[in-house]
Amino acid sequence: MTPETKLPKVGTTIFTVMSQLAVEHGAVNLGQGFPDFDVPARLIEALGRAMREGKNQYAPMTGIPALRQAIAAKTQRCYGYRPDADAEITVTSGASEAIFDAVLAVVCPGDEVIVLDPCYDCYEPAIDLAGGRTVHVPLDPQTFAPDWALIRAAVTPRTRLLMINSPHNPSGAMFTADDIAQLTALLRDTGIYLLSDEVYEHIVFDGRVHESVLRYPQLRERAFVVSSFGKTYHCTGWKLGYCIAPPALSVELRKVHQYNTFCTFAPAQWAFAEMIEAEPAHYEQLGAFYQGKRNRFREQLLTTRLKPLPVPGGYFQLVDYSAVSDLDDAAFCRWLTVEKGVAAIPLSPFYETPPQGQRLARLCFAKNAATLDAAIERLQKL
Repeated sequence: MTPETKLPKVGTTIFTVMSQLAVEHGAVNLGQGFPDFDVPARLIEALGRAMREGKNQYAPMTGIPALRQAIAAKTQRCYGYRPDADAEITVTSGASEAIFDAVLAVVCPGDEVIVLDPCYDCYEPAIDLAGGRTVHVPLDPQTFAPDWALIRAAVTPRTRLLMINSPHNPSGAMFTADDIAQLTALLRDTGIYLLSDEVYEHIVFDGRVHESVLRYPQLRERAFVVSSFGKTYHCTGWKLGYCIAPPALSVELRKVHQYNTFCTFAPAQWAFAEMIEAEPAHYEQLGAFYQGKRNRFREQLLTTRLKPLPVPGGYFQLVDYSAVSDLDDAAFCRWLTVEKGVAAIPLSPFYETPPQGQRLARLCFAKNAATLDAAIERLQKL
């Protein structure tokens, strides 16, 4: 029997496809966004200790109290707002689960959800499963800044949710204070909810400020704000994240969460609770850590025929490959992986309708120096 698919647009994700291709052809994998350097030593030690101490059974559905309190204190330290650890913070199995739970919590059949293209590929499937309709609004194809006139024009009486992402994957673009003002004006006096994907919140460069929705009362009162421990602490495989939302929204999110995963990896929750309190310098200095990697990688790219675009935040570098090839981005990234030994991610899977003639690929620089050097050596032969 062949069921009627509920996700007709969905196949294997581009990240899985390119990573598998990289393995098959011995390519340096700068495609999928995971670090290849060590997790902080304190975090590893704390995880092992938690397991040895028997903290291996189900955690509370919302997350262990110590971790939720640590998140509340960290949020106040970073953004000047202390959420209620009991009523507003929910620990999830990665940021992707938090996004899924938030969408399923508030989107009903027939509702419209605005996303800003290019956007991460987990957004639309969650909307589809909720019975909603995804409304794609393009970002500026050169700067990846939001076009607020286009976004305003996309709002209808059926608009239920707006999803934003800053720092942005795949471009690294960031919302400015003016963007926040425009967003606030757009949502004022509406019943539209906001989902703010802030998983790269601490990876910001050149003295910029991450304009978290949590800084702004008029926005956070209607928002799900999603964060990722995996991105901040170099451990994407642990799949731990969290969502901060006002009590009424958290109640609805938790209804989905408890029947989705219920809870997540308990020993890691204890380890993160300790790490956040004991070493705040880790997340405070994360931007400087990655800025060094970004700067070195960009200097190396200038010795190739690839043109690096500006990177205000996040750990991805977009490159214009138009001097190398006229292939579309999917074909180019496959060629680059198979023939030249470097795996990249095309941008077209992040769009409903990719800009005509766009020749951009995404490279991840969350890698150790040896990995990046090996990739550059191959890219210099293009």
